[in-house]
Amino acid sequence: TQAAAGVAGVIKMVQALRHGVLPATLHADEPSSHVDWSSGAVRLLSERRAWPDSDHPRRAGVSSFGLSGTNAHVILEQAPEPEVQVDDSTTTGPTAWPLSGRSEEALRAQARALTAFADRHPETDLHRTGVSLARTRAHFEHRAVVISDDATGFIESLRALANGSASPRTTVGHDRGEQPQAFLFSGQGAQRPGMGRELYEVFPVFADAFDAVCAHVGEELREVVFGAEAERLHRTEWTQPALFALEVAL
Repeated sequence: TQAAAGVAGVIKMVQALRHGVLPATLHADEPSSHVDWSSGAVRLLSERRAWPDSDHPRRAGVSSFGLSGTNAHVILEQAPEPEVQVDDSTTTGPTAWPLSGRSEEALRAQARALTAFADRHPETDLHRTGVSLARTRAHFEHRAVVISDDATGFIESLRALANGSASPRTTVGHDRGEQPQAFLFSGQGAQRPGMGRELYEVFPVFADAFDAVCAHVGEELREVVFGAEAERLHRTEWTQPALFALEVAL
């Protein structure tokens, strides 16, 4: 967690905001004697407490005091509750009910559950049910969409889907779309002599990006990174641009 230590604090407080819980401060059983705790309203969280609701959103500050002298502070605010807006006007024509599951069997199980629901509630608003399925449920890899303009059509198609049979009203698919990607730049301390040298020699796209950074910083940077002088590379004036050049090229 060295390179992403600040994010751990952010995740902790996002979860605290979401669940309405003030988590205890770990490894700090005794408040510091250098703070006047009798004045103001600041308290050490020696134990977990509920975060009560009030007339304003919950807010939390997360501070980072880096070893290099970098100080950062971010204020997080509770996200507003999502508003699901449903058109109350009369909807005519076919309606779509989307279903999904982590596996084919999970998808069929969802179809069985919806069949039972439609059987028990024949008067249900088909359009509202479709909106709820689309907006309030998670969407997993295995998916199906049932289209009908009456409850009978939905029940017949859902039963067919639950049994693994085909239906003219049902479309089944598997989401194989690209997964989201994220990139993280390493911080000072991850440098080592020769880092990226083999990539530079094998992949022209890596070499072009690395050279572009060197053109701005100084051609000597390439010699420092690919050389064997660890002491020189560990000096901050070389470490920072060296890591930047490597990460950009990656």
